[in-house]
This record gives sequence, structure tokens and C-alpha cells, in this order.
Amino acid sequence: MQLTVLPLLAERQEGKFDIFEALLAALEKNDVKLEDGDVLVISTKYVSNSQGRIVDLEKIKTSQEGLKISKEYQLKSEIAEIIIRESDKIFGGIGGFVITSADNIMAPNAGIDKSNARKGRAILYPTNPYLTAEEIRRKIFLKFLIHVGIILVDSRLMPARIGTSGVAISCAGIEPVLDMRAKKDLDGNPLKVTFQAVVDNLATIANHKMGEGAESKPFAIVRNSDAKLTDRKINPSEMAISPDQCVYVRGLANPPKR
Repeated sequence: MQLTVLPLLAERQEGKFDIFEALLAALEKNDVKLEDGDVLVISTKYVSNSQGRIVDLEKIKTSQEGLKISKEYQLKSEIAEIIIRESDKIFGGIGGFVITSADNIMAPNAGIDKSNARKGRAILYPTNPYLTAEEIRRKIFLKFLIHVGIILVDSRLMPARIGTSGVAISCAGIEPVLDMRAKKDLDGNPLKVTFQAVVDNLATIANHKMGEGAESKPFAIVRNSDAKLTDRKINPSEMAISPDQCVYVRGLANPPKR
């Protein structure tokens, strides 16, 4: 069966709302039904909106540390302050961007986004994204008696590449990584370190169809993905490594000796 992606148009919501009820409304609006084995991809921005994770920038009071970060990286003071609050670690940056880590998720400016938010506001990452994904998965099972995978997707700049691609912030009901070690390549050589990032690959495929502008398609159904579904709880450590183990971070921190 051929893999297909079905993006779902949805109504724009104001204030906090029930993300599962919004999903049901989108399914009805698009005359689409979820099927057993589907993978449902949901925009993190839409989830954040449902949780009320939107800040009014005019109400942010900037600390001394925030002023320091603001000056060092040419950021608005309120943005710098939110970055500090949302980050576990700041690695550095350039004018307008700070590279941060929170819960082992590396992102420019702690994932703060002013797109698809009213003027003067910013959207933060969702609270408890793994729990949120699991709750949606369970509600779908109780409502439709089917097993689906859930992925919360964000768009992300990739090192030394132009443009953004999708990345899975969390997942539920789906094995996030395929361990291909000991399998063989075309020449019969055993693979030694290869892991396939299943949920990130599906996140990118879905993100391409969902769009990043005014499309208003916060849901996408990926069908016939051949991904392995599961009922076990997914641990965040299965999808990410600490930044000090990242080949990019470690490599850039240890430049060649001249």
C-alpha cells in the first residue's frame, strides 16, 4: 500500500480549547475518518494554543540576565527574558538568534515563535508534550476503538541547510526509532551505528503537507507508513540525546588545532 498524507483543515481557535474536540471537528469538516494503524501528526503551535501557551510580550518584565542576553545577541529584551525562562542551557548565538536546549530539545530561541500569533504575542512550546500526545492517543482509542500513533511536530532549521523541516517534539503509540544495527547494506556490510529516526521522518513528510503559513492545517493523517505502533509509554530519552553527546555540538566545541 502506498503511503499517503491527508492534511486536515481546521478552524482557528481563540483562547484555550480542547484539542481532542478540535480534532473531532476537523475530521467531520474534512469528511475523513481515522483508521487503525494511522499516524496522526499535530502542530505544536496548535497544541500550545489549546493550552494557552501564548505570552503577551508587553507584560514581560526583564531581569538583569535577560538584559544581558538581549544586548549580547541583539534581541528584544522581552524575547531574551522568555528564552531564559524556557531554556535549560544557552550555548551561544548570533545576532537575533540564541541556541538553547530544554529537555534535550535544541532550538533557536527556545522554540519561541511569533508566527500564527496576534501582534505583540509569542507562542511557546507545549507543556508536557509526551503526556499530551498520550492523552490524545487514549481518547482516540476510547472513541473509535482503533490504535493510532501520535506525533507533535514543529518546524526546525537544520545545520548548514536552507529552510525548515519537520521535527517530532514528542510522540505516543509509535516506536520512535528503528534500530538497524547488525542489518546489512547493499554490499552485505553490517550496519554498526545506524538508527532510523522514524517519527522525525514522518514529521517532516506531514509538515510538508500541513504548511507553515496561513494554510490552517494543524492536523495530518499519515496512512500506510509501515511504522510500528505500540501501547507502551514512550520515554523522551528514546528520541533525543543530551547536547554534549551531539556530534555537531561536540565537533564545533573542538575546532581543529592549527
